Amino acid sequence: MSEQARHLLEVDDLEVHFPTADGLVRAVDGLTFSLEPGRTLGIVGESGSGKSVTSQAILGLHRGTPAKVSGRIRFDGVELLDLPIKDLRRLRGNDISMIFQDPLSALHPYYSVGKQIAEAYRVHHSVSRRQALARAEEMLELVGIPNAGRRVHEYPHQFSGGMRQRAMIAMALVNDPRLLIADEPTTALDVTVQAQILELMKKLQREFGSAIIIITHDLGVVADIADDVLVMYAGHAVEQGAVNEVFYQPDMPYTWGLLSSMPRIGSPRGQRLATIAGSPPSLIRPPSGCRFHPRCAYRGLVEGDACVTTPPRLVAGGADHRARCHLEPGARERVRLQLSTIDSVGER
Repeated sequence: MSEQARHLLEVDDLEVHFPTADGLVRAVDGLTFSLEPGRTLGIVGESGSGKSVTSQAILGLHRGTPAKVSGRIRFDGVELLDLPIKDLRRLRGNDISMIFQDPLSALHPYYSVGKQIAEAYRVHHSVSRRQALARAEEMLELVGIPNAGRRVHEYPHQFSGGMRQRAMIAMALVNDPRLLIADEPTTALDVTVQAQILELMKKLQREFGSAIIIITHDLGVVADIADDVLVMYAGHAVEQGAVNEVFYQPDMPYTWGLLSSMPRIGSPRGQRLATIAGSPPSLIRPPSGCRFHPRCAYRGLVEGDACVTTPPRLVAGGADHRARCHLEPGARERVRLQLSTIDSVGER
């Protein structure tokens, strides 16, 4: 990392808006966060909160679309939003790689898995097809696919869901990227395969030293793999900080709702899972004030109508822990004590 850049990745006041016939969709609205080398950031939130749109903005995938992107995205001190497309392409797949949500649609059905991994390698290295295919076989072995010498010539439909996800990880890591973005990498996998994939990502991070952004709605995945967590709601960051602080001392009602909705071993049989009332708001006409206030069960604890009229700022509640809420610290602490369902999500 260059001396000028304190963090490997710095996102500052990012906005991604999509013009539509009904109005402007504010998919991401003033997002700020950073990530250091070797650390893992979990981005969580409901569908439509802006998680995947953020990752696509980092990779510059909104270029050439009607999307309006503003703010700053710096990678190793280099501003990505102003970077010429030819330079951005040198970064994609090389310094910054992505594991997409659905490997079956991300992998081309007409080409062998090995050929696709080899192509990703040859784009950034002057090597022969034979050398690139050997690199692809090496990567398949690295991610734990048996008989890699044979399977490198097979097609995506011949792989199971877990094996396809491993192949996607192999493709993402083939150029030893410094930043890996994983968008819902375990969504369609069973629990056993999910655990294997997460363990593989942690193992490869130790070997390659990559920084990781993992996008998910599964807080258990975040508890298992992430160092820091960013909670998004309606295009905003509503809480962020170290995983242990956010999970065990959450400061925002939306985070309380997410944690309360987690199923837990040892819960009484027949006990219903807690839910967050209502639905996510329209991003064309978001609510005034706090965007969560129409669904918040605790806005009555705030004097006056600040929740409805005044957008809350991200306020520090610890060294690296910030939350967007009008509740006073004392009120938050009292609510946390009352919420018996907010307990350990899992041993770190």
